[in-house]
Amino acid sequence: MSKGRFLDNKSNTYQALWIGLGNLSSFGIAIVSAAILSRFLDKTEYGTYRQVLYVYNTLLIVFTAGLPRVFNYFLPRYDLAQGKEIVMKITKVLFLTGLAFSLFLFGLSGVIADVLKNPELARGLKYFAPVPMLMLPTLGIEGIFSTYRKTIYIAIYSTVSRTLMLIFIVAPVVLFRQTYLMAIYGWMVSSALILILAFYFKNIPFKGIMKEKSGLGFKEILAYSLPLVSASLAGIVWQSANQFYVSRFFGAEVFAEFSNGFIELPIIHMITGAASTVLMPLFSKAVHDKAESSTITNLWRSALQKSVVLIYPIVIYFLFYSREVVTIVFSEAYADSSKFFTAAIVINLFKVINFSSLLLAMGKSRYYARLHYVLAISTWVSQYFAVLIFDTAMSVALCYVVISIGSLIAPMIYVARLIKVSFFTLVPVGRILVISLHACISIFPVNLLFRWLLPDVGNLVFISVVGVAYLVILVLTSRLFKINYWDLVRPLLSKKKED
Repeated sequence: MSKGRFLDNKSNTYQALWIGLGNLSSFGIAIVSAAILSRFLDKTEYGTYRQVLYVYNTLLIVFTAGLPRVFNYFLPRYDLAQGKEIVMKITKVLFLTGLAFSLFLFGLSGVIADVLKNPELARGLKYFAPVPMLMLPTLGIEGIFSTYRKTIYIAIYSTVSRTLMLIFIVAPVVLFRQTYLMAIYGWMVSSALILILAFYFKNIPFKGIMKEKSGLGFKEILAYSLPLVSASLAGIVWQSANQFYVSRFFGAEVFAEFSNGFIELPIIHMITGAASTVLMPLFSKAVHDKAESSTITNLWRSALQKSVVLIYPIVIYFLFYSREVVTIVFSEAYADSSKFFTAAIVINLFKVINFSSLLLAMGKSRYYARLHYVLAISTWVSQYFAVLIFDTAMSVALCYVVISIGSLIAPMIYVARLIKVSFFTLVPVGRILVISLHACISIFPVNLLFRWLLPDVGNLVFISVVGVAYLVILVLTSRLFKINYWDLVRPLLSKKKED
């Protein structure tokens, strides 16, 4: 495929592919960085470094004020010249909030260190304090390029910026001195370079365009973004309930099993997140232009069915081999963690219903926030009673699973009412069941055959062989169930084709 075709292909599948690759590179580089630092720093040094990042990532939600998420809501509603003014305006605000964040970290480093009971953390936060001022203006790249259908730049930016961070954070520790402060010095240097890189990238869609006033005021921007902040904070409270109840009532050994098992599949989040990022600007424009409900539902159903075709075979495979996967990753000592892993990935069967892109495109950020308040309260209360009544860690996990599934279905019923269609028009349940059945029928004979043929091989060899055979049968039998995997590949090869 030529360079021109790479840049010009506008299909939703193609656009989502680049976002997914960008997310994958960021995830992979972060894992590599953590693996190297955990080997070169002693546990105390590495623990302090992780605490610095924990404080930064927690406060980031507050100080960004939801601003990076407004790009793909507002930009589709304005032309390029006005979009340039919006990007510049929000980037300036992000710099000011980043400055406030930096001053907050520097001034209250001692207080934060006291709260987390690590005196050394105060020094680490003071050295780290310039980073927010440099990093916050870089946020919003995904929203900008997904709006203008140039997501290849997201993949390039993510890979280059994360590689810079890996080099400048890890190299000083490995080459010069094995202390967490060397890693923080690397953060400062890489943040300055990434800031320059981000300014260059943010200007790419607007080259040769003179900015025009959009008329979009901060009051309107904050009315949309601030509920997203409260939703994020409520989300943290919601998701922290599991760790609290299991660690408090069932001891360190059970908590270790729970922590290593109750993990959703990261690749599913990458797929649904990429799809959501691509669809959000399209939904926002459709809502703003008061398009017919059929325009929205057709776009939604097409994306949903493609996600299901891609995700369900993966999830069902891991459901069958959860025990083998857990023991490969964490050793046989954590075989009991597989029951928590099985429970967690059931959620992924429903997370193909990524309601947030459609809900937020309709401007319902306050509903989104209220939903997270309800989730936080209901999870803490239900898990408390689960501990009292059943007194098992699994009951805590199952409460979270049930509430998570409800949190995905209820908003879709709400959205269906808003656009005046039935839930089953928006979510093709029958088709989803057919795809599920196909995946199950494909894996059953493979599982039985190789359990008989390879009874004594190691887990890694077994699930690898089964995985290849399962994939072959899926593809060969797909036409019987009217599933066309070629539909997922064709847009990647065709120029400027919309799907």
